[in-house]
Amino acid sequence: MSGPYEVAFGFVLGLSLAGPPGPMNALIASESVRAWRRGAVTGLGAMSADAVLGAVVYAVGSAFGLREFVRAIYVIGAVVTAAFGVRLLARRAEEPTREVPPVRTYTAALAMGLSNPFQILWWLTSGLAFAYLGGAPLFLGLFGAIATWIVAFPWVVHRGTRKAPSAGRWVALASGVIMLAFAAYFVFLAL
Repeated sequence: MSGPYEVAFGFVLGLSLAGPPGPMNALIASESVRAWRRGAVTGLGAMSADAVLGAVVYAVGSAFGLREFVRAIYVIGAVVTAAFGVRLLARRAEEPTREVPPVRTYTAALAMGLSNPFQILWWLTSGLAFAYLGGAPLFLGLFGAIATWIVAFPWVVHRGTRKAPSAGRWVALASGVIMLAFAAYFVFLAL
């Protein structure tokens, strides 16, 4: 691969990573119900986690002994994801929107991204392989796709819940349940 093909391949890969339902998209959706900007800032925190993980994995390369850390990664991810899920379920969807500093939604997503077993393991396995396969152009496409997703997805969720206000309650409930389900799945994988 070379040049534009690597960027295009990275873009498609980035959409395939950013789009599927998971704990991070559940968090982005729950924040997007309240305000499009909150969802986008949450997505930026998730993308920052990917950048950190990608840089660390690229720097340490294949010298990282993955097998001994897999269980710990899943357990830590389960705890963090469950905490976010419980927080979402405890928060009443009808409560008035409080202005939360963007740094709080950003750091929450960053923390969740840095402890998300799927993100960590992807970067330690596939991400490492792609780093050596395509290098900078591939990552340009990958992060371009993630940036597109973290703007478009919150906008769609926010607009949709504005047109059907009762949907906001269901998005928050579904987001919390999805996070708890993934936390349970992470525990299952750890065992």
